[in-house]
Amino acid sequence: MQKKITELRDRLTNLDYKFTPQRRAVLEVLLKNPDGHLSADEIYELVKENYPEMGIATVYRTLDLLVKLDILQKLNFGDGCSRFEFSQSEHHHHHLICLKCGKFIEVRGDLLEKLEEMITRENQFEIINHELKFYGYCSDCRNKNKDKE
Repeated sequence: MQKKITELRDRLTNLDYKFTPQRRAVLEVLLKNPDGHLSADEIYELVKENYPEMGIATVYRTLDLLVKLDILQKLNFGDGCSRFEFSQSEHHHHHLICLKCGKFIEVRGDLLEKLEEMITRENQFEIINHELKFYGYCSDCRNKNKDKE
């Protein structure tokens, strides 16, 4: 994790931003929860365990800056709050969202690569990114339902 923190510090300083303790704290929480798709409130709750003096407004401002600098990506899964994950140089993953428990599962691999190529070719349109979400029920929720039957 220290290597990633150093890379992120260097990236911020190269963009003329300070690597403040608050920014470090938010980034550390995200690095410790790579598959969490955490909301700002969840990040705040985890940050204040080690930094009780940090306010939620600081967390929101930090997240906004990190999104603006393309360090983080802001995601909307239709649950009424934004969630965050590290930006990736390639857009090769999608999300499964359980309608019952709200679990988010990442699907690796770009399922739309050939479709993107066709759209680009036929419409002379350069696609930069896309987002694909599947809604349904995870195996845990389906198994719980079977147990009740």
